[in-house]
Amino acid sequence: MTSVREVIVVEGRYDKNALSQVVDAIILETGGFGVFNDRQKQKLLRRMAQERGLVVLTDSDGAGFVIRNFIKGCIDPALVKHAYIPAMHGKERRKTKAGKEGLLGVEAMRPQLLLDALIRAGATMDDEECVRTPSISKADLYAKGLSGGEGSAQRRRRLIQSLDLPEHLSADALVDVLNALMSREEFYRLDC
Repeated sequence: MTSVREVIVVEGRYDKNALSQVVDAIILETGGFGVFNDRQKQKLLRRMAQERGLVVLTDSDGAGFVIRNFIKGCIDPALVKHAYIPAMHGKERRKTKAGKEGLLGVEAMRPQLLLDALIRAGATMDDEECVRTPSISKADLYAKGLSGGEGSAQRRRRLIQSLDLPEHLSADALVDVLNALMSREEFYRLDC
Protein backbone atom coordinates (compact mmCIF):
# COMPACT_ATOMS: atom_id res chain seq x y z
CA MET A 1 0.00 0.00 0.00
CA THR A 2 1.27 3.45 -0.89
CA SER A 3 1.68 6.04 1.88
CA VAL A 4 0.62 9.62 1.23
CA ARG A 5 1.91 12.41 3.45
CA GLU A 6 -0.86 14.94 2.79
CA VAL A 7 -4.33 14.69 4.27
CA ILE A 8 -6.75 13.63 1.52
CA VAL A 9 -10.16 15.32 1.48
CA VAL A 10 -13.12 13.45 -0.04
CA GLU A 11 -16.86 14.05 -0.10
CA GLY A 12 -18.21 11.13 1.90
CA ARG A 13 -17.68 7.84 3.70
CA TYR A 14 -17.94 5.63 0.61
CA ASP A 15 -15.22 7.67 -1.06
CA LYS A 16 -13.11 7.38 2.08
CA ASN A 17 -13.66 3.64 2.19
CA ALA A 18 -12.63 3.16 -1.45
CA LEU A 19 -9.53 5.33 -1.06
CA SER A 20 -8.42 3.71 2.20
CA GLN A 21 -8.08 0.43 0.31
CA VAL A 22 -5.59 2.09 -2.07
CA VAL A 23 -3.44 4.37 0.10
CA ASP A 24 -2.23 4.67 3.65
CA ALA A 25 -3.20 8.24 4.47
CA ILE A 26 -5.34 10.38 6.69
CA ILE A 27 -8.60 10.81 4.83
CA LEU A 28 -11.18 13.39 5.94
CA GLU A 29 -14.75 13.69 4.68
CA THR A 30 -16.45 16.99 3.90
CA GLY A 31 -19.87 15.49 4.48
CA GLY A 32 -20.84 16.75 1.04
CA PHE A 33 -22.24 20.28 1.13
CA GLY A 34 -22.26 20.07 4.94
CA VAL A 35 -18.77 21.59 4.95
CA PHE A 36 -20.24 24.93 3.78
CA ASN A 37 -21.86 25.61 7.17
CA ASP A 38 -19.55 23.60 9.42
CA ARG A 39 -17.07 26.17 10.75
CA GLN A 40 -15.35 23.55 12.90
CA LYS A 41 -14.72 21.27 9.92
CA GLN A 42 -13.39 24.24 7.93
CA LYS A 43 -11.06 25.08 10.80
CA LEU A 44 -9.90 21.45 10.98
CA LEU A 45 -9.18 21.43 7.23
CA ARG A 46 -7.15 24.63 7.57
CA ARG A 47 -5.22 23.14 10.47
CA MET A 48 -4.52 19.91 8.59
CA ALA A 49 -3.42 21.96 5.57
CA GLN A 50 -0.93 23.82 7.78
CA GLU A 51 0.36 20.60 9.37
CA ARG A 52 0.58 18.28 6.35
CA GLY A 53 -0.97 19.83 3.29
CA LEU A 54 -4.22 18.74 1.62
CA VAL A 55 -5.09 16.82 -1.52
CA VAL A 56 -8.68 17.44 -2.58
CA LEU A 57 -10.24 14.47 -4.39
CA THR A 58 -13.92 15.03 -5.18
CA ASP A 59 -16.26 13.53 -7.76
CA SER A 60 -16.05 14.89 -11.31
CA ASP A 61 -19.68 16.07 -11.29
CA GLY A 62 -20.91 19.60 -10.66
CA ALA A 63 -21.39 19.03 -6.92
CA GLY A 64 -17.81 17.82 -6.60
CA PHE A 65 -16.53 20.97 -8.26
CA VAL A 66 -18.69 23.20 -6.03
CA ILE A 67 -17.14 21.55 -2.95
CA ARG A 68 -13.64 21.73 -4.45
CA ASN A 69 -14.08 25.45 -5.22
CA PHE A 70 -15.38 26.14 -1.72
CA ILE A 71 -12.23 24.55 -0.25
CA LYS A 72 -10.09 26.57 -2.68
CA GLY A 73 -11.71 29.71 -1.29
CA CYS A 74 -11.26 29.00 2.41
CA ILE A 75 -7.76 27.46 2.51
CA ASP A 76 -4.45 28.93 1.37
CA PRO A 77 -4.01 27.62 -2.21
CA ALA A 78 -0.31 27.03 -1.59
CA LEU A 79 -1.26 24.29 0.89
CA VAL A 80 -3.74 22.47 -1.37
CA LYS A 81 -3.21 20.06 -4.26
CA HIS A 82 -6.08 18.98 -6.49
CA ALA A 83 -6.54 15.42 -7.73
CA TYR A 84 -9.07 14.78 -10.49
CA ILE A 85 -10.73 11.52 -11.47
CA PRO A 86 -11.86 10.96 -15.06
CA ALA A 87 -15.45 11.78 -15.97
CA MET A 88 -16.80 8.28 -16.61
CA HIS A 89 -20.47 7.59 -17.18
CA GLY A 90 -22.12 4.89 -15.11
CA LYS A 91 -23.80 4.05 -11.82
CA GLU A 92 -22.32 2.99 -8.50
CA ARG A 93 -23.27 -0.54 -7.43
CA ARG A 94 -24.89 0.54 -4.18
CA LYS A 95 -27.24 2.99 -5.92
CA THR A 96 -30.48 2.11 -7.66
CA LYS A 97 -30.01 4.74 -10.36
CA ALA A 98 -27.22 6.91 -11.71
CA GLY A 99 -26.62 10.37 -10.29
CA LYS A 100 -28.02 13.54 -11.81
CA GLU A 101 -25.14 13.86 -14.30
CA GLY A 102 -24.71 10.10 -14.76
CA LEU A 103 -21.04 10.16 -13.74
CA LEU A 104 -19.19 7.70 -11.52
CA GLY A 105 -17.80 9.11 -8.29
CA VAL A 106 -14.60 8.47 -6.36
CA GLU A 107 -16.13 5.40 -4.69
CA ALA A 108 -16.57 3.64 -8.07
CA MET A 109 -13.10 4.28 -9.47
CA ARG A 110 -10.65 1.44 -9.95
CA PRO A 111 -7.76 1.58 -7.46
CA GLN A 112 -5.18 2.37 -10.15
CA LEU A 113 -7.23 5.36 -11.37
CA LEU A 114 -7.31 6.75 -7.83
CA LEU A 115 -3.58 6.25 -7.43
CA ASP A 116 -2.91 7.86 -10.83
CA ALA A 117 -5.04 10.88 -9.86
CA LEU A 118 -3.00 11.36 -6.67
CA ILE A 119 0.28 11.01 -8.57
CA ARG A 120 -0.80 13.58 -11.18
CA ALA A 121 -1.78 15.97 -8.35
CA GLY A 122 1.73 15.75 -6.94
CA ALA A 123 0.88 13.99 -3.69
CA THR A 124 3.95 13.12 -1.61
CA MET A 125 4.16 9.33 -1.66
CA ASP A 126 6.22 6.73 0.16
CA ASP A 127 8.51 9.30 1.75
CA GLU A 128 9.16 7.63 5.09
CA GLU A 129 10.69 10.78 6.54
CA CYS A 130 7.53 12.73 5.80
CA VAL A 131 4.96 10.12 6.76
CA ARG A 132 4.49 9.77 10.48
CA THR A 133 3.47 6.16 11.03
CA PRO A 134 0.07 6.23 12.70
CA SER A 135 0.73 4.91 16.14
CA ILE A 136 -2.10 6.26 18.26
CA SER A 137 -4.86 3.68 18.24
CA LYS A 138 -8.33 3.28 19.71
CA ALA A 139 -6.66 1.11 22.34
CA ASP A 140 -4.64 4.18 23.37
CA LEU A 141 -7.85 6.17 23.71
CA TYR A 142 -9.17 3.40 25.96
CA ALA A 143 -5.95 3.31 27.99
CA LYS A 144 -6.20 7.07 28.63
CA GLY A 145 -9.86 6.76 29.65
CA LEU A 146 -11.12 8.48 26.50
CA SER A 147 -13.14 5.57 25.18
CA GLY A 148 -15.18 2.65 26.48
CA GLY A 149 -15.31 3.56 30.15
CA GLU A 150 -17.27 5.55 32.66
CA GLY A 151 -16.88 9.28 32.02
CA SER A 152 -14.90 8.69 28.82
CA ALA A 153 -17.26 10.78 26.69
CA GLN A 154 -16.75 13.81 28.94
CA ARG A 155 -12.96 13.34 28.97
CA ARG A 156 -12.92 12.96 25.18
CA ARG A 157 -15.03 16.13 24.85
CA ARG A 158 -12.57 18.05 27.09
CA LEU A 159 -9.62 16.79 25.03
CA ILE A 160 -11.31 17.79 21.78
CA GLN A 161 -12.04 21.26 23.20
CA SER A 162 -8.50 21.70 24.53
CA LEU A 163 -7.07 20.82 21.09
CA ASP A 164 -9.65 23.08 19.41
CA LEU A 165 -11.03 20.27 17.22
CA PRO A 166 -14.57 19.78 15.86
CA GLU A 167 -16.77 18.56 18.71
CA HIS A 168 -18.50 15.83 16.70
CA LEU A 169 -15.43 13.83 15.70
CA SER A 170 -16.04 10.09 15.89
CA ALA A 171 -13.49 8.01 17.81
CA ASP A 172 -12.01 6.77 14.50
CA ALA A 173 -11.75 10.31 13.12
CA LEU A 174 -10.21 11.50 16.39
CA VAL A 175 -7.51 8.83 16.11
CA ASP A 176 -6.75 9.97 12.53
CA VAL A 177 -6.55 13.63 13.52
CA LEU A 178 -4.39 12.91 16.58
CA ASN A 179 -1.99 10.91 14.42
CA ALA A 180 -1.71 13.89 12.05
CA LEU A 181 -1.02 16.31 14.89
CA MET A 182 1.25 14.42 17.27
CA SER A 183 3.29 11.35 18.08
CA ARG A 184 2.15 8.63 20.45
CA GLU A 185 4.53 10.01 23.11
CA GLU A 186 3.05 13.49 22.77
CA PHE A 187 -0.43 12.01 23.07
CA TYR A 188 0.45 10.28 26.33
CA ARG A 189 1.85 13.55 27.72
CA LEU A 190 -1.51 15.26 27.17
CA ASP A 191 -3.52 16.05 30.27
CA CYS A 192 -6.92 14.45 29.68
